[in-house]
Amino acid sequence: MRSAFRSGLFSSYAWRRGQLLALRRLLVEREEELYAAVSADLGKSAEETYLTELSFVSGEIRQALRHLRRWMRPEGRSVPLHYLFGRASVCPEPHGVVLIIGAWNYPLQLVLAPLVSALAAGNCAVLKPSESAPHTSALIAGLLGTYLDGRAVRVVEGGIEETRALLELPFDFIFYTGSRSGGSDVMLAAARHIVPVVLELGGKNPCIVECDADLAAAARRIVWAKFLNAGQTCIAPDYLLVHEKIREPLLALMQQAVSKFYGPDPASSPDYSRIVNDRHFLRLESLMQSDEIVSGGQRDRSDRFIAPTILRVSADSPLMQEEIFGPLLPVMTYTAIDQAIACIRQRSDPLAVYLFTRSRAVIEQVLRQTRSGGFCCNDILFQSAIHTLPFGGSGVSGFGRYHGRAGFETFSVSRSVLVKSVFPDPGLRYPPYNRKKYLFLKEIVRYLG
Repeated sequence: MRSAFRSGLFSSYAWRRGQLLALRRLLVEREEELYAAVSADLGKSAEETYLTELSFVSGEIRQALRHLRRWMRPEGRSVPLHYLFGRASVCPEPHGVVLIIGAWNYPLQLVLAPLVSALAAGNCAVLKPSESAPHTSALIAGLLGTYLDGRAVRVVEGGIEETRALLELPFDFIFYTGSRSGGSDVMLAAARHIVPVVLELGGKNPCIVECDADLAAAARRIVWAKFLNAGQTCIAPDYLLVHEKIREPLLALMQQAVSKFYGPDPASSPDYSRIVNDRHFLRLESLMQSDEIVSGGQRDRSDRFIAPTILRVSADSPLMQEEIFGPLLPVMTYTAIDQAIACIRQRSDPLAVYLFTRSRAVIEQVLRQTRSGGFCCNDILFQSAIHTLPFGGSGVSGFGRYHGRAGFETFSVSRSVLVKSVFPDPGLRYPPYNRKKYLFLKEIVRYLG
């Protein structure tokens, strides 16, 4: 792949555009197969797969096709007078051969969306889909070679051993989506080759609900976002901080929303997903044991089903110690916004902070006094769905950005270019130097620089 990359085959606009069009054609022509694979892995409905995976990747392709010529164009920079005559520019160039390691919770989006950015930037890419979504992994491996240039895109399937073997290779760039522990391993491996990395990790995303919020809208949006994909979403609200005056009415409205969305028995709802495997099921089941369940709690290990579950918790609950990544929603109360902010700041920077309020002052305070990869007020998840907004974490929730132009820039290297005339060529710049020449040069640089 490196030999093919160095041949310059993939640098042209025409090649990049052709690969993006081919990937879009794959999504259209193999749509039903993609739905079936994701359903086999996660029990996800075709509608949810389309909304959260296929439509997003299609949107990334559309955004790239629309703006690719402009993104590829060198950007001019000003040149100080004493460096005339010359033209300065910044040229985006591909890293080379990149490694993209995807996650299982959105097994299409989290592999193919970074691939869109990698291809738009002119890279070769090795994809490692998650072994925890084996049906989707196998389908990606089978389809990409049919639609895309096999000299530039390869898929490697397998588990931990295969991933470790890939990380031993001297890639030019690594893009990883997954757990914090996995991110640490990737960084250590990349350090041995001095390779740049982007890490898209997780975190405990808080959601604050102030007493002036529209409770009915907040309840619907929180329930939808939290229990989408059975809670297995890295940017889902991980816990609620609710003003004590509105806790009970909000909880009642949330229970109504669960019943409306998934019916009296969510296990029979075609719109409710399943836990990815037994290991995660047992982990989530153990977390449910220590706190008061407000609603839900039903589970069936044979079907890997855990109902949408809302719990009242305290700050020292096991549910508040790590990212949940499942359909368990702990709820805590506060009496003043400063308390809610203090609770958030006790923890590592999350991927997202959510807030429901009508107060501009509260919005500004939360923005000013918290840190996160993204922020969304009066809605949830959609800060990551807008292709013009960079997506990524902060601190231990990850670093680096992608989506839209941010993805193109992440998968590119900014090359500084100066093209200068040989005239004029004054002798002032060359030795031997004396004090008079030095003072004259100093004044020129101070005045013109």
